[in-house]
Amino acid sequence: MFLCTGNSCRSQMAEAWCRFLFPDSLSAYSAGTKKHGMNERAIKVMAELGVDLSSHFSKTVEELPTNSFDLVITVCSDAHETCPYFPGKVSHVGFDDPPRLTKDMNDEEEILKVYRRVRDEIGEFIKTLPNLLN
Repeated sequence: MFLCTGNSCRSQMAEAWCRFLFPDSLSAYSAGTKKHGMNERAIKVMAELGVDLSSHFSKTVEELPTNSFDLVITVCSDAHETCPYFPGKVSHVGFDDPPRLTKDMNDEEEILKVYRRVRDEIGEFIKTLPNLLN
């Protein structure tokens, strides 16, 4: 399970990458400590690589179909610091926050470059998950 503050961008990307790369071997979920709604730019940059986030929605841990996870990964420092208790393994892998990094930017292409960089960093991390779980 991937945990972030608002479950709008980074945790959603991580869940989607996991489902895309390992559809038959890993069950992925994402949640937030709060709900912020889906980030349209996250949806857009994932779609560029054929990863569909259009049916995803922002949710909290309490809304997940299970509360038992082999591994919980916090993907932002805020969630890491306020992470609720989960039995089992909890790891932190921080990724830059695209909305925060781009809040003062006006050029859409420059904004999307930030989202793409974070998308790609998350994707590279997700590729290592099977080894992390073993």
